[in-house]
Amino acid sequence: MSATVLVVDDDPVQRRLLTELVRKFGYQPEAVESGAAALDRIADRALPPVDVVVLDLVMPDLDGMAVLERLRAGEASPPVIVQTAHGSIETVIGAMRAGAVDFVVKPVGAERLQVSIKNALRVEALEGEVRRLSKRGSGAMSFADLASGAPDMIRAIRLGERAAKSGIPVLLEGESGVGKEVFARALQGAGDRRGKPFVTVNCGAIPANLVESILFGHEKGAFTGATEKHAGKFVEAHGGTLFLDEVSELPLDAQVKLLRAIQEGEVDPVGGRRTVKVDIRLISATNRDLIEAVRQGRFREDLYYRLNVFPISIPPLRNRREDIPAIARRLLARIAAEEGRNIRGIGQAAMALICRYDWPGNVRQLENAIFRAVILAEGDELGPAEFPQLVQALDGHAVEIPPLAAPSRAARPEREIVRVEIKDPSALALLDQTGDVRPLEQVESDTIRFALEHYRGQMSKVARKLGIGRSTLYRKLKELGIEAEEGEGAEETQIRVA
Repeated sequence: MSATVLVVDDDPVQRRLLTELVRKFGYQPEAVESGAAALDRIADRALPPVDVVVLDLVMPDLDGMAVLERLRAGEASPPVIVQTAHGSIETVIGAMRAGAVDFVVKPVGAERLQVSIKNALRVEALEGEVRRLSKRGSGAMSFADLASGAPDMIRAIRLGERAAKSGIPVLLEGESGVGKEVFARALQGAGDRRGKPFVTVNCGAIPANLVESILFGHEKGAFTGATEKHAGKFVEAHGGTLFLDEVSELPLDAQVKLLRAIQEGEVDPVGGRRTVKVDIRLISATNRDLIEAVRQGRFREDLYYRLNVFPISIPPLRNRREDIPAIARRLLARIAAEEGRNIRGIGQAAMALICRYDWPGNVRQLENAIFRAVILAEGDELGPAEFPQLVQALDGHAVEIPPLAAPSRAARPEREIVRVEIKDPSALALLDQTGDVRPLEQVESDTIRFALEHYRGQMSKVARKLGIGRSTLYRKLKELGIEAEEGEGAEETQIRVA
């Protein structure tokens, strides 16, 4: 689940040392012994994508500079940290010009390498997000921008790549917030309509009486309020792609007209005298079970078969946990830049929390959580304290989290668990270790002890804040075995546990 760091070095001793350092930092290390093997591994889309490369410059056959040149010629490549025993200025300049993000001299110290990897991940996350946003705006986003290490998502991407080669209608199925629109844009960018109009229609947000006008357009004066001619979404998408989001929310009368538009490739504007021919690629999406909607009579069966020609299921975030760290880093880079915050990354404990949470709201919920954490952050790295809702949802005080870095296969136990204690000093536990509610007297005892410590033994203030009389407070202290001896002058009380 952690970032994958590829170590490229022909020296087996150096490879082993760097691999252990990377694992110690909490990342997933992989090692190869040549530049050619590194290029093959980076290009292998059947495996989890490589997030950072630690590259030796001096290697036989294909050296580090040649690897950098080939990576730069590709569409997208991971950030590269180069290392060599010869740290001349000319070498550094050459490596940076070839595309390296950092440079370290052998033997590199652990702290120096860790900082370099963190910076490389942050730079790549920000540059990758800018690149995706730019491609999204130009209609050039492709499936290479949706790199994933989750089997379910890889399967969906492969189906998308096949569908993109034709004009077949595609139905994207998945929960709200999984990124169906992003997937639809990749479908367009991978096909022959790349760079053409991409028009999105949120069918659930259109008033029932305006559906026909918005989809198919209207003539001036066609109805009250129609002061100007409107082309409609089908005409706007002519030559490109029309994305019907939440198509299950369309009213039945609009479904009839949508069916005809899809079948005939033409639309009838409201108040128009003749039909308008359109050439579109249709992609629809839903977060509901359309078959069940057909059974209940809420969705037309004939329209269902027109839309459901090539269904693709987009997995929820909880089923693609391998992708969560990369998505979280990308979101953090963008949000931190937008908010003007210098946050270099997400700490290991916080990332473990993020990866374990189920995210019922999927990517949209994760984005909101990262946004809130950026606003709360006081340091330059997000920790568990910036995700209080996750801590609370995962039973708050004790969270069992799988290790971020997988040990070597030879030494890997059947099950390994890291126990992280996360406790708010001002929070009182309501559940015991077995998960049952604690007795009321225990909770009351903890509350009184906390109040005594919080208000420094000022008995009048403690009683007032607890909403009880001083005599009642002294009686409860006696029952708890706590003796209170008031001092002279101000309300200073010495508390002693019997």
